[in-house]
Amino acid sequence: MAKNIFYASHNWHPFFLQGTKTLGYELWEDLGFNAPDNIIIPTGAGSNVLGCYMAFMELLEAKQILKLPKIFVVQPKNCCPIVACWRDGMGALESLTFTKTIAEGTAIKKPIRLTKILDILKKTNGGGLAVTEEEILKATLDLSKNGFFVEPTCASAAVGLGKLRAKNLIGSDETTVVVLTGSGLKSSDFFTKNVELKL
Repeated sequence: MAKNIFYASHNWHPFFLQGTKTLGYELWEDLGFNAPDNIIIPTGAGSNVLGCYMAFMELLEAKQILKLPKIFVVQPKNCCPIVACWRDGMGALESLTFTKTIAEGTAIKKPIRLTKILDILKKTNGGGLAVTEEEILKATLDLSKNGFFVEPTCASAAVGLGKLRAKNLIGSDETTVVVLTGSGLKSSDFFTKNVELKL
């Protein structure tokens, strides 16, 4: 068995985004071959952001849609390099502090395609917002009660929906997709600790 092997992240793979791009095409197809007005994505490395943008750009260039959807990223406040740079510029990375988050799938301190993600938010007139641990916890449990058994990482996007609507950044009459990326089965320890079983 080989020694000294480490996992460098699939996000470095040059063709990985061709896989995540299918998310955009599936959304387009599921919406009757129309683009949504907004897409809210829980974001760590940003592969779903990049994939969606690639797909909808291809559809726009092929004249299959009339405009790009606005793309919004949601990150936990405990680890939000993309949101911080979106708000305050790249210099924000120098003063950021990181702490543990229950949205562990988005806990990436230095996304390798950070500048590309920021460019996409600008080009689509989207944006970014950070959410608290308490908000993520509540959203995870609320989604579960309503039949969406998801991990805390993607529940943060549901928090983002409410906040973006409250700020009038997206309208209630618009078609908005909230991307729920992972099953709650990935976070069984979280549910064991936070859900009281009543038999």
